[in-house]
Amino acid sequence: QVQLVESGGGLVQTGGSLRLSCADSGRTLSSYNVGWFRQAPGMERDFVAHISWSGGSTNYASSVKDRFTASRDNAQNTVYLQMNNLKPEDTAVYYCAASRLTTSTNFNAPSGYDVWGQGTQVTVSS
Repeated sequence: QVQLVESGGGLVQTGGSLRLSCADSGRTLSSYNVGWFRQAPGMERDFVAHISWSGGSTNYASSVKDRFTASRDNAQNTVYLQMNNLKPEDTAVYYCAASRLTTSTNFNAPSGYDVWGQGTQVTVSS
């Protein structure tokens, strides 16, 4: 059973960068598709990025495309989200989630995933 732990969040100024990590202590993440979501206070959990189990396919929300990059190292059972040119509106708790069954119709919805990490806070100051 995959068990996800996010890390790498923090406080950064506008225009700065952070790299989030999503590690699997269960050592099975290599067979899962992984999504990144974020949730600001009082808001719904929004899709950020998706990466297929092989890393061969990625998808991004329009708000982060060309600024964020999802990647993975299956030998290390870890998925990454590189975030560049951060903006105050990127401030949120970021979650990674895993599923073996994401499709073209549900990869960007929380309901498409069945295992979630605990989240990591990202704060971008203006």
